[in-house]
Amino acid sequence: MSELTFATPRDPESYRAGFACIVGRPNAGKSTLMNALVGTKVAITSGRPQTTRHTIRGIVHREDAQLVLVDTPGLHRPRTLLGQRLNDLVEGTLAEVDVIAFCLPADQKVGPGDEFIARRLAGVRTPVVALVTKAQTVPQADLVNQLIAVERLGEVLGGFADIVPVSSLEEYQVDVVEQVLCSHLPVSPPLYPQGELTDEPEQVMVAELVREAALEGVRDELPHSLAVVVEEITEREGRTPQQGDLLDVHVTIFVERDSQKAIVIGKGGSRLRDVGSRARAGIEGLLGTKVYLDLRVKVAKDWQRDPKALTRLGF
Repeated sequence: MSELTFATPRDPESYRAGFACIVGRPNAGKSTLMNALVGTKVAITSGRPQTTRHTIRGIVHREDAQLVLVDTPGLHRPRTLLGQRLNDLVEGTLAEVDVIAFCLPADQKVGPGDEFIARRLAGVRTPVVALVTKAQTVPQADLVNQLIAVERLGEVLGGFADIVPVSSLEEYQVDVVEQVLCSHLPVSPPLYPQGELTDEPEQVMVAELVREAALEGVRDELPHSLAVVVEEITEREGRTPQQGDLLDVHVTIFVERDSQKAIVIGKGGSRLRDVGSRARAGIEGLLGTKVYLDLRVKVAKDWQRDPKALTRLGF
């Protein structure tokens, strides 16, 4: 086992390290921002709301600070037991971080969902930084109006500590967001070894990559009904040095109804093969070796509302 190496700060008395929780309503650009800050993909992204199902940690290393980002599911009014558990997950995280980054997309007006979150944050003593995401996707005049609306929203919680417009995909002000969040961290030695970008287990990352591939191009009903479990990752025996290493990865995709199973599989299995091809590329990049990916689709009826099923699926 290789020895863990922690960075030695140039000035330990001013070095900062701590946790920043990224919150916002579903599809506010939280995971995209996190990936931009870390500089690599540690959280899956999708145009579908509620893509994130777990708290994902990404680690930003600087000479003067170490910023541990915690990407959370979108806070929302829950309609199922799964939705309530996701909200509980977020609120439990809020109590354990040093700064909260509240994402509000520039291309959508401040609405009831944002107000719902602001009221939830009103009772938290942690500094809250407002990040107006997707800032370069709207005209300048619209961005100015959104910044004014966001500042007004901040009155609910006594004012935001900072307000920063940012566009993750365009890399606009990502460095500013990093600097602002780090300024709210406590003086502390590094919390994670140098070079470590996430503390997520490989099986969780593999499951997320499969779910991301399965969410592409599906109907609106499916994302909330889809869960992924990695059953087994084993090394293929009997491979020669010329053939190289090969991992067998066995994954089950769970849906709630037979009609959803048909959507995932597609005509003649065409869609499932496409999901497997996209997911395998990401998994091979993650694990650094060739992968044989075995995907199976099963129905777990109404699992979002079944406490026992939620526990089995890791929620």
